[in-house]
Amino acid sequence: MTETVLHKTIYLRANPEVVWDYLTDPAKLRTWFHAPKSPLETGAYQMFGTESGDVLMWGDVTVCEPHERLEYTFTVKPMGDNVSTVKWALVAVPGGTQLSLTHTGLLQGDDGFGSILAFDKGWDGHLMDLRGQLHGD
Repeated sequence: MTETVLHKTIYLRANPEVVWDYLTDPAKLRTWFHAPKSPLETGAYQMFGTESGDVLMWGDVTVCEPHERLEYTFTVKPMGDNVSTVKWALVAVPGGTQLSLTHTGLLQGDDGFGSILAFDKGWDGHLMDLRGQLHGD
């Protein structure tokens, strides 16, 4: 069976340094995603619901190359013991940044397809929220 991988790429009117802050700084992350208690750096993390305060996701930051690459394992309760990986890549382009997301290790087969659809839709929404924060939409 072929692994399902989610790929997303957007362009943002901000330099990689600013985009990086929105991927790692708790105050900025909470505006478009979830809220960690401390900046995302190499090591364990948890992210909390901005309204509920509940732990929504957790894992380990495995790669932290400021302004270029961020990778972390990603687990949520509905995934059970399954651990996936989220990889962010930032590339400076004229006028801003190309931000790419790759989400691997998702549940497979008929049982996993519902979660793949949910992650696909969820990432679309979060990336639109990020764009809105950076572009003032």
